[in-house]
Amino acid sequence: MTANHQNVFLQRLAEQNETYRYKLPSRQEAGKFIQQLINFLFPISYDCLQNDKAKDASQAYDELRMKLRCMLEPLTPQLEDNKNAILDHVFEQIPEIYEMLLRDAQSITDNDPASVSIEEVIALYPGFMAIATYRIAHILAKLGVPLLPRMLTEFAHSQTGIDIHPNAIIGHSFFIDHGTGIVIGETTHIGNNVKLYQGVTLGATSVSKSLATSKRHPTIQDNVVVYANATILGGDTVIGHDSVIGGNAWLVRSVPPYSQVYHQSKVEVRPQSIPSIT
Repeated sequence: MTANHQNVFLQRLAEQNETYRYKLPSRQEAGKFIQQLINFLFPISYDCLQNDKAKDASQAYDELRMKLRCMLEPLTPQLEDNKNAILDHVFEQIPEIYEMLLRDAQSITDNDPASVSIEEVIALYPGFMAIATYRIAHILAKLGVPLLPRMLTEFAHSQTGIDIHPNAIIGHSFFIDHGTGIVIGETTHIGNNVKLYQGVTLGATSVSKSLATSKRHPTIQDNVVVYANATILGGDTVIGHDSVIGGNAWLVRSVPPYSQVYHQSKVEVRPQSIPSIT
């Protein structure tokens, strides 16, 4: 690249950078924050190379608050409230989120035969990490914080393969098993004691950008089980409570409570050829 081409490119870069509406914290900082917060709530694992003594809980709490404040700083012009008020709201809800996460972890422990303990679920299960990240990001989303909630859930997505939009509404005792490939869209409503298996999509049918604020994703009522690779689409689609949606099912319409919906697999037995006698 010649010096003239370089100058033209740098000028073009500077002009483009002036058009961006948002400044954001780094993805790395967002990931560190969410992991630090989960470790604070559930101090089950530790870094073997960490030489310093365990921090006092009050000190760790203050560091978390300081880190979130730092991440909110570049978003200040777009915040609906001042940073201190947002921080107060977030940390006032941490005890409630903690209790919700305990119920989520217990639900996974109780319903997964492979689980040996709640500690295993908290430390190792990708479903729990995705749920924990979502619950924290959801608080920020409700407070009108732009982009940062999605940054947090996308960090969890990259770590777990589970994509939960921070604006989705999810009840208590949520169970994700395996989890890889799960997609939960922005306007999804999920009730209590719901179980999802890998590859489930709770998505939207094709809609125009003008309908972005409308209810585009399904409602899953209490005590529903959705098995692997099922696809449920549409804002008007309601899966009634205590229903079971079988693997690979495709739904774009509502079903009543206590329904059982299965993808029909056709089995044909091939006729056996009779060897000819010569």
